[in-house]
This record gives sequence, C-alpha cells and structure tokens, in this order.
Amino acid sequence: MDIILIPGFWLNGSAWDGVVPSLEGAGHTVHALTLPGLESVDADRSGIHLSDHVAAVVAAIDAVPEPAEVVLVGHSAGGGLAYAASGLRPERVARVLYVDSGPLAEGQAIDASLAADVVDHRLPPWEKFEDEDLVDLTDELRAQFRARAVPQPGATVREGHHHPGVAQRGIPGTVIACEFPGAMMRQLMEQDHPYVAELKTLADYEIVDLPTGHWPMFTKPKELAEVMIAAVAPAR
Repeated sequence: MDIILIPGFWLNGSAWDGVVPSLEGAGHTVHALTLPGLESVDADRSGIHLSDHVAAVVAAIDAVPEPAEVVLVGHSAGGGLAYAASGLRPERVARVLYVDSGPLAEGQAIDASLAADVVDHRLPPWEKFEDEDLVDLTDELRAQFRARAVPQPGATVREGHHHPGVAQRGIPGTVIACEFPGAMMRQLMEQDHPYVAELKTLADYEIVDLPTGHWPMFTKPKELAEVMIAAVAPAR
C-alpha cells in the first residue's frame, strides 16, 4: 500500500523519520510530504494558502500510478488536509488516518483569529502548550523538535477548509487518539461538540488509543507505526 504522510504545523517530511522504517519493513511504500512553505526557515511563505497545501496532497495522490489506492495519514492540522484531499480524489483513497487529529468541517479553520499580518507563524514557547500536548516529550525531544521547526504559513492557520461535496464522508477513517482517550472523544460526540462534529458524519470510522502527547511520531514512533500498520491491514 502507498501511504502518504502529512505533517502538522511547523514540521516537514522529516518529522516521520522514526515511523517510516517500520512502515517500509511491513511492505508499504511511504511518501512523507514537505508542504509548500515548510521547505526551510528561509522559505517565502507570503503567498502560501491552505489551498496550496491541499493541492500538494492531491498531487501526491496523483503521483501514485493508477489504479492503486493510497492511504492518507494526517497529523494534527494535517488531518484536515487529508480529509479535504480525499474529497477531491475519493476513488483513490482507501482510508484516512487521523493522528491526534480529525476531519474538519466546511469553513472550519485551525485558528481563524490569527492576525492577518502574520506570515510566519512560529512554534510557540513550550509553556504556551497544554500539559496534555507535551506528555512524553522529553527535554531532548523538545530540543530536537525546536531545532527542526519551520514557521507555518500564516494563511494556512487562518483560512477555513472548503469541500466540493461530501464524497470524503464515505471514506473509512481511523482516529489515533493520543492526548485524550477515545472514550472522551466518544463522549464529546454524544454531546455534539463542534470539535468532533465532522467525524460523526463519516460512514465508517474507528478510534484507536495510543496514549502519549500530541507528537507521537517523536514520543512513540514504533508504537505509532504499529497502529498504522494494523489500520491498513488487507483484512480491513
């Protein structure tokens, strides 16, 4: 299976380095994406929009020779990109894996309140994050993360997702719950919480627990790979 890995904010394709060997060892072909504007600290992010990131995921799907299907894996904000791209190529996507993430609804943005003049949205100080985000992220891992972090294009933070239809709702999804257990997510769904509103619309989904912080590709890469491999097993 061709597996396309989409990183979250501040990260490029190298974020998946600890996960890729296990996936390849299980026989999968892996494509770890670096999204536009995330190539380097010095990249020009002034003209990068959310649509450019969705287009990059669609291009990665199209690059896999037909008729092969692909699996999209989106971490954090990458989950919204995976969901949007799957709606543009529903016949090519076998499953979407949401790593501490989930699908975003029409018009939903990660942070619509981010100031319009912010072009380079930089990784905040650690004290700005919730304690749940940072579970298992040791001082050494934090230093490595900050050394590799690239500013996120501001427009991709502010802009809302747009879907041409609802085809993406028919694509099976696997949510890998890290910060908060799946039981809490299911409770939020029962309460019609907006955070999980779009997830409820999927025709086929599962929630799998992988207890750790928000960056399991750093804190539990082998365990994350195992969950991913199980989720895309041929028997599914």
